[in-house]
Amino acid sequence: MQKQCKCGKAMIIRLRTVIYQNKVEIENVPIFSCDSCSRSEVFSEVKPDLTSLIGTLGSKPGKQLLQFQDVSEIAHLMVKVTEKKRAADPVEMIIDERINELLDLLLLAQSLQDEVWIADVRKRLSQIASRSLSTHDF
Repeated sequence: MQKQCKCGKAMIIRLRTVIYQNKVEIENVPIFSCDSCSRSEVFSEVKPDLTSLIGTLGSKPGKQLLQFQDVSEIAHLMVKVTEKKRAADPVEMIIDERINELLDLLLLAQSLQDEVWIADVRKRLSQIASRSLSTHDF
């Protein structure tokens, strides 16, 4: 996945670590990076999720390590797609497997009447659906 940088060169998406207030490391954040001018920017599709996560940390967070794929389904899928053991798997299959996994979790959460879990799984499904993900995104 690429986009054009302001310098005119191509920016490539990578999973990077974002450091917040020199205390919180947030791993596997999709970031566009330009190798030519070193410009970086958060992938716009996950920016609201990253902003929300940072908002929950407060103004004086303690030292911690967070996995962004635990918050963002797009990051989760990008991590899965880039795993060495999945290198030969079609992206469509990885996306379909995750959707099926989330649907199974939704059924389980509903059977347990766990409203918080239900809301979380629905949010995750909507992150995938609202972005209209396709294999071209990966």
